[in-house]
Amino acid sequence: MKSTIAGTTMPILELTLEAGEKIVAEGGDVAWMSPGFALDTSTVHGTGGQGGFMSGLKRVLGGAQLFLTEYTAPAQGGLLAFAAQLPGTIRQLDIDAADSFMVQQGAYSASTAGIEVSVGLQQKLGAGIFGGAGVIFQKLAGSGTAWVQLAGEITEYELPAGQSLLIHPGHLAMFEAGMNLEFTSVKGIKNKFFGDSLFLAEIRGPGRIWLQSMSPAKLAAAIEPYLPDRSSNSGNNS
Repeated sequence: MKSTIAGTTMPILELTLEAGEKIVAEGGDVAWMSPGFALDTSTVHGTGGQGGFMSGLKRVLGGAQLFLTEYTAPAQGGLLAFAAQLPGTIRQLDIDAADSFMVQQGAYSASTAGIEVSVGLQQKLGAGIFGGAGVIFQKLAGSGTAWVQLAGEITEYELPAGQSLLIHPGHLAMFEAGMNLEFTSVKGIKNKFFGDSLFLAEIRGPGRIWLQSMSPAKLAAAIEPYLPDRSSNSGNNS
């Protein structure tokens, strides 16, 4: 299998598979592919061989679909392409027992068959924050390769043991599983949700973290004033 990440602001992941090689992804995420692939949709895919329906439910809690699709290349091989859904980057992760990752909800794009996609962390932040849904991180574990989509520009930090960093939860794109993550309020900064305190994630080393310059929630808030008013349109049509 050969992977290529092409483009800049809205990158494309191209996967060239040899005969019989398999890729797992959410069913509607493929952008284009060569003919001949065998497609199988099931709750078993994305469990790393660990189970079926219950493992699929854990994946749903992490923001992924209950049913994932497995693409098997035909005898002549084939091409699959996945397009980024937000401006940003696509990263390849090599995963084994010593290297598993926590990624923000919705970051998972595709993986080889041995990767388990599940919920790793859920934190309710209160009404109004991220649409009231809180913060959810997916855990990518098992053995194989996964590809994730991260928003905006990416900065990486290696935190040594005993060192921590305070981060707005929307900008914490990914971190090594096993790192300690807590949520705390920092007083002295006014904000409309918590009065005189700012709600931040505090992550402690040792381990590596990936921070994204743009959060999906802030992008949605920036675009919202330019969207058509659906209620006005409905009134005009009536």
